[in-house]
Amino acid sequence: MDKKEEKLIRFDWAIKRLLRHKVDHSVLNGFLTSLLGKPIRILHLLESESNREDADNKHNRVDILAEEANGSKIIIEVQNESEDSYFSRMLYGSSKLISEYLKRGEDYDNVSKVYNINIVYFNLGKGNDYVYRGITEFRGIHNNELLELPDRLRSKYHVDSVSELFPEYYILKVSEFDRWSSTPIDQWMYFLSTSTIPDGSDAPGLAEARRQLRISSLTPEQRRAYFEHLDSLASMKNIVNDAHADGIWEGVKIGREEGREEGIAEGLRIGEEKGREEGIEEGRMQERLSIADSMLKAGMSPEQVATITGLDLSLLNKGKPQQ
Repeated sequence: MDKKEEKLIRFDWAIKRLLRHKVDHSVLNGFLTSLLGKPIRILHLLESESNREDADNKHNRVDILAEEANGSKIIIEVQNESEDSYFSRMLYGSSKLISEYLKRGEDYDNVSKVYNINIVYFNLGKGNDYVYRGITEFRGIHNNELLELPDRLRSKYHVDSVSELFPEYYILKVSEFDRWSSTPIDQWMYFLSTSTIPDGSDAPGLAEARRQLRISSLTPEQRRAYFEHLDSLASMKNIVNDAHADGIWEGVKIGREEGREEGIAEGLRIGEEKGREEGIEEGRMQERLSIADSMLKAGMSPEQVATITGLDLSLLNKGKPQQ
């Protein structure tokens, strides 16, 4: 496939600085449709405590909070920097959003469906896939039977399963993704990873992204802010790489020291064992020499003693073993 090599604006910057302020949500609609596998139409973007822009420039998180026509809420979050508590933060974000949009005293039937979508540029968790989906299911602890909704509640909530009432979590692991295919989400993953969109891309929203996210379309102020963002990411990556290299070198030094200590301990153990064996052998020799001495004193010839004890005849001198 002939790929278009033009570098576009990174999605993580665009989603905060550009796409949040556009009335036309075609790029976001296309991304969500490709991920969720069903047509998504954003009604409008919402403002909450979790996605307000602030003055800091840490580049560790950017958020979109959107609402569909059916009332479902969608969180889109991009994370560039590794964070051990990220899973807990995902849970907190969904819980806070639900409580934030349920008015006090309002019926629980009005709890919104939440899609929590996380685009991460680091290795979150252990796994070889690049897109993960998390849902809530209830299963019997004795028979593993899936708890299902009665027909009455299916009609009331317009869903087929219990899991559809609970938040859904998506994790897109972008780092080092370089595979191209005709699958819409793979095409989007390629764009998220490389900031390029090959010719012939047909995933929903990518054509709009190519038009809207050209670096040449930025104002001088936006361009300066964007390149500062890239510099910050590069600096952060260097810090991580340096820390990783330092950690490896420190590990080598510690490993060498521990190996040296283990080697000394093992050498002592082997020396003690060898010394013990040599001591036992020397004791046996002394015992044989003592027996030979008694035999010679009893009048036996050196030849006879050598045959019986197994000692070398050279050890028997003048009828007496050499000590």
